Parts: sequence; structure tokens; C-alpha cells
Amino acid sequence: MTTNSACDYDVIILGAGAAGLLCAITVANRGRSVLVLEKANKAGKKILMSGGGRCNFTNLLVEADNFISNNPHFCKSALSGYSQWDFIAMVEKHGIEYEERRHGQLFCLHSARDILAMLEQECERAAVEIKTHCDIAIVEAVKQTSKKCNYQLEVTQGAAGRGNLRRLTCQSLVVATGALSVPTLGGSGIGYAIARQFSLPLIERRAGLVPFMFTDSMQSICERLSGSSLEVEVSCNGRAFTEQMLFTHRGISGPVVLQISNYWRAGDEIKLNLLPATDAGQWLVQAKQEKRKSLLKSLLSQKLPKSLVNELQALWWSQSGATPLLEFSDKQLRAIGQQINAWRLKPSATEGYRTAEVTLGGVDTNSINSRTMEAKQQAGLYFVGEVLDVSGQLGGFNFQWAWSSAYAAGLAA
Repeated sequence: MTTNSACDYDVIILGAGAAGLLCAITVANRGRSVLVLEKANKAGKKILMSGGGRCNFTNLLVEADNFISNNPHFCKSALSGYSQWDFIAMVEKHGIEYEERRHGQLFCLHSARDILAMLEQECERAAVEIKTHCDIAIVEAVKQTSKKCNYQLEVTQGAAGRGNLRRLTCQSLVVATGALSVPTLGGSGIGYAIARQFSLPLIERRAGLVPFMFTDSMQSICERLSGSSLEVEVSCNGRAFTEQMLFTHRGISGPVVLQISNYWRAGDEIKLNLLPATDAGQWLVQAKQEKRKSLLKSLLSQKLPKSLVNELQALWWSQSGATPLLEFSDKQLRAIGQQINAWRLKPSATEGYRTAEVTLGGVDTNSINSRTMEAKQQAGLYFVGEVLDVSGQLGGFNFQWAWSSAYAAGLAA
């Protein structure tokens, strides 16, 4: 395809999520014309549901180690170029009230709508054009005959297949389409398809920040314990997190499980420490001297949910349920304590993209310029946010990556 006509827009951005909106603001503030195309019926749907409706928009303690990528150094340039403090400054400029929670997490005090409204106001002020209900049919690189457009898109705009086909051209194209997680909020693989089209390699994708499921005897235990929660330490593949765990009718969830899921692979074992601040074996042996006639179940129920203790008894000392502590040997108590501190479980799978908060893997960052987010072998094509092989831990890090990568691209596109 060859064209000599002027571009419709300097920059077209695919996706009106966190990364797409901040990138649009950054580009437009440089005086460039910007169009944002969004598949869903409105911008920022994932922003609105994040953080239980309060939007954990960043974290005070951002480090490169909070991110998972085949290239762990890739994120450093963007994170230093637009830090958590830069985004916090925008939040404060708009008078949005926020609060700090555990581990440096920052949440809106009132509603995630405050963050989306802020981004939309900044877009409006900078004359960013946003179109919803847009399906991208074709993306093509334009064969240049003069200094004009680099990309042409065919876009269907309108709800439920009733839209009109439009052809749009631009100098720079920014892919901010998100990934496969939470398809009900617009998650899709179109960003990967565009990467493949331009011969960019992809890193294997899988669900991240996602609950675990079980198919063995653990499944029925989880069903019976569904709704119970406690603070545990979970470890896998050299990583460990301490936070709340929740039993569900399918398996286990809660912040600590979501965190460790980023480091788990199918077939891996996880280790639960049900009493992370206690050497359970030593505690049980000492308690035997003081509470000789107590039942082990009664003692453990002081520190763990009673329903969980009942399940543990059935697993580990079912024949001694009515036996007082004084009749347990120290060896027996230490063995039970060791199981409490290191309960080994093998999830059958995660709940998948349906409930995953992020998609691990994505566009290989070795093919992307870390300062600009531009494809190294495809001028004018940029990738930002979750579509890249950069994923954050739970706690506002994925939003910060969206802001940082979007800003880097916005300065260059």
C-alpha cells in the first residue's frame, strides 16, 4: 500500500485503559494529534474494578524486583523516567484523596472512578480524541514514497456489528491493548496478533495474580473451609510472601496466593506455613508441659481457625483426637509442628484468565527499546503496559508499569 496523503492523526493508540490514556495525555501535551480506539463501550473499565473499586494505583516502594520478566532489567529505565512520585503528583494535583495500606500500597479513599475521571479530564484538556466500540480489522505498514504516514488501520466503529468501516492513518501506532486477563473487561490477544504480524517474538503467556484450584482430596477440604481466612506464608520456587489466604469452594485465594501464583508453574508444589511467626514444633512441646491434659486440637484452635484445625486433625493425628497432650511424644509434636510450618500442596491449576489480574509473558522485551517502548525493527510501532513481557506483583505495581511505560512511549511517539 502506498500513500501520499497527510495522516489523519499523528498518533493512534489502541486501548483506552491505564496505559493507553496516560500515553495519550503525554503525546497530546507535546502538541501531537491523538486518537484512542477502545473496543469496549467505555474507557478504563479495568481501572474501575481494580482494588475492590478503590484502585490500588501505585506503591510507595517500587523496585525492579517487584516485576517479572524474561529480561529483569528492561523495566528500570521507564520506572526511573516516570516514577510513583510522578503519578502521585498528578493525583494530588487533582485533589484525589488516597490512603496508604500495608506494604506501601496506595488506594483511592473513595472510588476508582476518581482515577479514571482524572485521566479523562487530562485527555479532554489536551484535546485527545477517544472512540469506543471500535474493532480493529486490519493494521498495515504503509510503503513510504515521501514523508507521510507509517500505518493504516481499518476500524469498525459501532456496537454489535452495526458499525461503519473507517480507514485511518497515523505516523505512530501505540499498542496498549492489555492482555488476556479478565476478558469480560475487554482483555484480548489482539496486541499479540499485531506483534506477530510485524515479526516480534512472544514470550509464553499464562495467567498471573490468580487463585489456585485442586482436584485431589484437598478440593473437598477447601470446599468445607470455604470462606475461612488466615495469615500464612506461602513459598514456591525461591519466593515467599506473608499475607492473608482465603479458602474457596475451588481451592485457595487471597493476596498471598495471588502473589505466589506469579512464580508457580503447572506441576509445582507450594509450601504453606500456617504459623509464620511461630516455630510450631517447639511451641507444642513447650505447651505440653503447661497444658498436659489439653487436647492438641484445643491448643491449636488458639492460633488457627477451629474449622481448619478439625481438618488438620483428620489429616495428621486422626487416631489421637481424644489423646491429651501429655501422651504425645516430643517427636510426634515436632513432626506435627513441622507439617504446620511446611504444609506441602500441589495445585492442579489456576483459575485461569477468567479471574487472573494480569497476564504473564507477552511481547518479548528484547525486541523493544527500553527507553521509548518502540519496536527495534519496526519504526513508529510502540507497545506499552500489560501486552509486554513485564508483570508486577500485587500491590499497585502493574498500574505503575502502565504509567511508566506509557509515559516513555508518549515522549517518543
